[in-house]
Amino acid sequence: MTLLQGIAASSGIAIAKAYCLVEPDLSFTKQSIDNTDAEITKFEAAIAKSVEELKDIQKIAERELGAEEAAIFDAHILVLNDPELINPIKDNINAEKVNAEHALKETTDMFIAMFEGMDNEYMQERAADIRDVTKRILSHLLGVKVVNPSTISEEVIVIAEDLTPSDTAQLNRKYVLGFATDIGGRTSHSAIMARSLEIPAIVGTGEATTKIQDGDLVIVDGLNGQLHINPSAELIAEYETAAEKYEAQKAEWAKLVNEKTLTADGEQVELAANIGTPEDLEGVINNGGEAIGLYRTEFLYMGRDQLPTEEEQFEAYKKVLEGMEGKPVVVRTLDIGGDKELPYLQLPEEMNPFLGFRAIRLCLEEQEIFRTQLRALLRASTFGDLKIMFPMIATLGEFRQAKAILEEEKEALIAAGEKVSETIEVGIMVEIPSTAVQADQFAKEVDFFSIGTNDLIQYTMAADRMNERVSYLYQPYNPAILRLVKMVIDASHREGKWTGMCGEMAGDEIAIPLLLGLGLDEFSMSATSILKARSQILQLKKSDMVKLAESALEMGTAEEVMEAVQKACK
Repeated sequence: MTLLQGIAASSGIAIAKAYCLVEPDLSFTKQSIDNTDAEITKFEAAIAKSVEELKDIQKIAERELGAEEAAIFDAHILVLNDPELINPIKDNINAEKVNAEHALKETTDMFIAMFEGMDNEYMQERAADIRDVTKRILSHLLGVKVVNPSTISEEVIVIAEDLTPSDTAQLNRKYVLGFATDIGGRTSHSAIMARSLEIPAIVGTGEATTKIQDGDLVIVDGLNGQLHINPSAELIAEYETAAEKYEAQKAEWAKLVNEKTLTADGEQVELAANIGTPEDLEGVINNGGEAIGLYRTEFLYMGRDQLPTEEEQFEAYKKVLEGMEGKPVVVRTLDIGGDKELPYLQLPEEMNPFLGFRAIRLCLEEQEIFRTQLRALLRASTFGDLKIMFPMIATLGEFRQAKAILEEEKEALIAAGEKVSETIEVGIMVEIPSTAVQADQFAKEVDFFSIGTNDLIQYTMAADRMNERVSYLYQPYNPAILRLVKMVIDASHREGKWTGMCGEMAGDEIAIPLLLGLGLDEFSMSATSILKARSQILQLKKSDMVKLAESALEMGTAEEVMEAVQKACK
């Protein structure tokens, strides 16, 4: 019996035989080629087959996971059609007179090394995308069949060094009870998809593939991040009981789907969901979402070769507003840049895109893009309770300019005889420390705040959350972060406004008691986290959490805060 400790990526417990997802043998030798035209034709055929395969996988992903998660395959298809990658490979074949396999590997290895050496999340993800598509092209060039997880036909736990988005999208929930990988983190594609599939998963075990053989019995403890190999009968019995308890717990949470979110002493808060597309609405409704706290509109712009039209946007916004049947919908205006790029905009490369020309900064300069989106939103506003939120606001001047453009478009629509709601609230995301510090001034002019903790934490701590060497500084419970959150909430309440939170922290079971005590009005999270959060809040007294939060603000470290929460919420 062996125990491996990893990172709990998706909650739950699974017990089954191991299915080792072994990488195929894609080895080859460098060869000299006389007929380079024929070699390029072979290479182009391999790309065409790869594109067709990815389109098929994307259909499976949309059915199993939803459109937001399936969008990764748009990125893979774009890579396969990117002349900046494909042309150098063809040039290599012609210039060096080498086989396509060698030219492909030599060129993509160069791009992968370059992107992995860049210290930002977007570029690191592009390296993973290139690695995935390279393997697919190479398999077609060599005539080697890549293992297809969708062919699994018995209950198993998948073991792999890593699971690419293509692998994860093909996992059949009927048979794949869970998975464990050697590498990865909670924010990796595979972890996010596992949570969407609602199957237990552990990542970052370091050595699962070297310790586990096909057919070994394994236990995935996605609650504690533990992977047990060939466990004893006693341990299996313990985990079977634990799994039954967890399933019973989920059944209890499901009973809360139509309940209000009240604390034990009767204080009400709002539990909202983050979405990326109108197709995500079903999950929000099925999990008892009381609002949409963040509609990431950039997914309307991604995976295509041109900007969406005003009419396309209007239809998407209208569908979401109607689907929520009068419940609030907070729509974030276009947040492109940083880790999200639009190839067709051809924006200049930047040394640090996370701190560069992105979000509201881009929209205020590229005003036609911005105005088109605002017109679509304003036209859709009569179909529900719309709230508009501007991202990455750093100064009052930016907010005033964005709001002035919104007012101009509103007046123009009304003058043209269009109906526009008179009750649209206009707010901002608070994700820059300077904005949090000046929240008292912003609160006089905005209708609401929504705290984007993913960026706020990394900007405050000066630590890229995707850089493993400084990941210890990504501390949502650090008293410095809690103080910024309190400043924002208090500033809004003094002006009679409200504050929500749409970062990962909002659904964190350690953070929820603290945020409740700090007075957060709206918690927006992934839809699958809502019922668990509601159950937790029902058991907490607001008065007790206020005292807990006050004491946490005076503590010195994140570890001290975690310990205090765990002690207070036993």
